[in-house]
Amino acid sequence: MDLGFAVTGVEPQRFASLPTLSFHLEITRSGGGPVRSISLTTAIRIAVTGRRYSADEQRALAELFGTPERWGTTLRPLAWAQTTLTVPPFEDSTTVELTVPCGYDTELAVTKYLRAVREGEVPLDFLFSGTVFFTTPQGLLSTARISWARQTACRLPAALWHELMDRYYGESPWLRLSPDTYELLDGYRSRRMLTGWDETVRHLLAQAAADPGRTP
Repeated sequence: MDLGFAVTGVEPQRFASLPTLSFHLEITRSGGGPVRSISLTTAIRIAVTGRRYSADEQRALAELFGTPERWGTTLRPLAWAQTTLTVPPFEDSTTVELTVPCGYDTELAVTKYLRAVREGEVPLDFLFSGTVFFTTPQGLLSTARISWARQTACRLPAALWHELMDRYYGESPWLRLSPDTYELLDGYRSRRMLTGWDETVRHLLAQAAADPGRTP
């Protein structure tokens, strides 16, 4: 039993409650017998060394990787997602959907990277593991392990991720705050009768710029 994997396409998942990308994964079989099912785990990483970066992108990625002259030692793959699914029976080949939710938490390294890369393609590596259940030529049910050595690559259009984020979040990225920080910020907004969070943060930034030593 030998399995081959290839990502043949990607598109936004329609009608999802959260922004989600759907990758089309083609699985082919050689040897063994018909596949009864596969318990498949897929790890997805961004292969950051697999593309060039413009000057603007280099500046935006400095927080993650430092200045470009250090990139020879600081560029490392970024873990994006890990999914598990059950592949239904097939004879020689089948195509399944790998769904990857796309959060917009700006504290995550993957989000910072994807926000910085606005043009071209994002190189992705897919690594597979799991168990395949198949029928032997003698009609017996057998199993085989899928090692992490099984992998394939895909290039995600950067614009696709940005369009998906804009559809769900518009131009309003969000920040995660602790309950205590939220209460302090909400109290500041209320005391100054500010109308929204954007105005509140701008008010704080303006105060800090005008008088760095002053406590709001």
